[in-house]
Amino acid sequence: MTQNPRVDYQTHPDQYHHWKLKFEGPVATLLADFDENAGLRPGYKLKLNSYDLGVDIELHDAVQRIRFEHPEVRTVVVTSAKDKVFCSGANIFMLGVSSHAWKVNFCKFTNETRNGLEDSSAHSGLKFLAAVNGACAGGGYELALACDEIILVDDRSSAVSLPEVPLLGVLPGTGGLTRVTDKRHVRHDLADIFCTTTEGVRGQKAKDWRLVDAIAKPAVFAAKVQERALELAAQSDRPSSARGVALTPISRRIEADGLHYPNVSVEIDRARRTATWTVRGPSAALPTTVADIEAAGAAWYPLALARELDDAILSMRTNELEIGTWLIKTAGDAAAVLAMDATLLAHKDHWLVRETTGMLRRTLSRFDVSSRSLFALIEPGSCFAGSFLELALVCDRSYQLMLPDDAARSPKLTVGDVNFGLYPMATGQSRLQRRYYDEALPLAALRAKIGEPLDADAALALGLVTSNPDDIDWADEVRIAVEERVAMSPDALTGMEANLRFNGPENMVTRVFGRLTAWQNWIFQRPNAVGEKGALKVYGKGDKAAFDWHRV
Repeated sequence: MTQNPRVDYQTHPDQYHHWKLKFEGPVATLLADFDENAGLRPGYKLKLNSYDLGVDIELHDAVQRIRFEHPEVRTVVVTSAKDKVFCSGANIFMLGVSSHAWKVNFCKFTNETRNGLEDSSAHSGLKFLAAVNGACAGGGYELALACDEIILVDDRSSAVSLPEVPLLGVLPGTGGLTRVTDKRHVRHDLADIFCTTTEGVRGQKAKDWRLVDAIAKPAVFAAKVQERALELAAQSDRPSSARGVALTPISRRIEADGLHYPNVSVEIDRARRTATWTVRGPSAALPTTVADIEAAGAAWYPLALARELDDAILSMRTNELEIGTWLIKTAGDAAAVLAMDATLLAHKDHWLVRETTGMLRRTLSRFDVSSRSLFALIEPGSCFAGSFLELALVCDRSYQLMLPDDAARSPKLTVGDVNFGLYPMATGQSRLQRRYYDEALPLAALRAKIGEPLDADAALALGLVTSNPDDIDWADEVRIAVEERVAMSPDALTGMEANLRFNGPENMVTRVFGRLTAWQNWIFQRPNAVGEKGALKVYGKGDKAAFDWHRV
């Protein structure tokens, strides 16, 4: 599958082909009604509510709009508008005609979208209830698993299943195996049967095995779902009377070798296979009261920045596969960034500030798992302070220019309170905790420097940067480091970076991204799955898969 035309992650409910949104007080309903003729790419039909990347782009947008435009919503019910079918998972024919890179990026984005449901439940009081009103297989069940609870219709036919292993010779691609054990605590032998059975499990057995939370006969299913949705809503602290913020279209200019937003620019050097990102700090004084923040709406700088960065990361990840090294720069006034952070912390419990911080957290996490080499370049005019320091901390390496004869022009780093936990990684650690292995002494030394601008020598002494070249060595050292990086195997770098970036505690989310992504990445390339007689290739053609029976 080619990567042209470009994939655009911006959409709007008026443009949806696959989801319908309904709002009733504290409960929103997301209805899956996938248009089988509206696949993102030619060559397949989205039958039986099977999905592709376009379906998940709409899902991501819908959840974002619920977060920001409907603060009164406390529970989201995810269900189907089709009779007897909830969701049959990722479209197999789409996977069969897709490139390996497309499959991996598709799985990564759907993982992030589902993890985002759990993130909102944990941090924002937005609960999700899967009302499984028909057959629920593969990625459809994985979507249900990402919800807080699952109610299954007990109609003697509707079942939940993860049939990828016996049917397709691959693994569930969006955390199914991990959530069955780590989240739902399904006994491992029962999970083994469940994951090797194509027909799935229904009714009381599904509840007894902990695959669902409740079952209900068709006559009372809708009432039970509504009752439980309201009970979940009662547990939330999202405001019932706040005015939402309309997520207006993101201002963006796409060029042949770049992306340009008001606060973010990405310049692509195709010959060097690099992209230089410049993230610009606030250019004017920002609102400091919740009334003024709400009045600013989607134009409020932290929210605008989060949306632009999110769009840029997704676009670069999907559309620019050969651009393997991202050089991260910032520009602006560090004091303005720290003032923004002070506002974020002062109003961290206000719904809009909390949702914006959540989006910044999830966006920074996209950098962590983007399978790109990330180098921070800290030069004069930079503003790597507080929240913007996180842009250096996500990087594999950071280079800070030292100007020994010009202290005023020497670029500075500034550690802020936000760096100690406002933007945790998938491990639950702050990036400083990850960097210093949670060791008390270096973290205490950093806390003692909060708010103090640090030049390259000071930052290197504290372990905050990789190197501190002076103006004589800067250009050559950075050039050589970048040239060496882009000359290495992209596959090896992706594996190395993922291993080194996540050195903290393992949890369900890290297993979803670490173990599962590695397994799927390997299995998706094996002949048993994608060879001429591989299970993904012959699916739906009446042929039987031919497997190489060697265990390796």
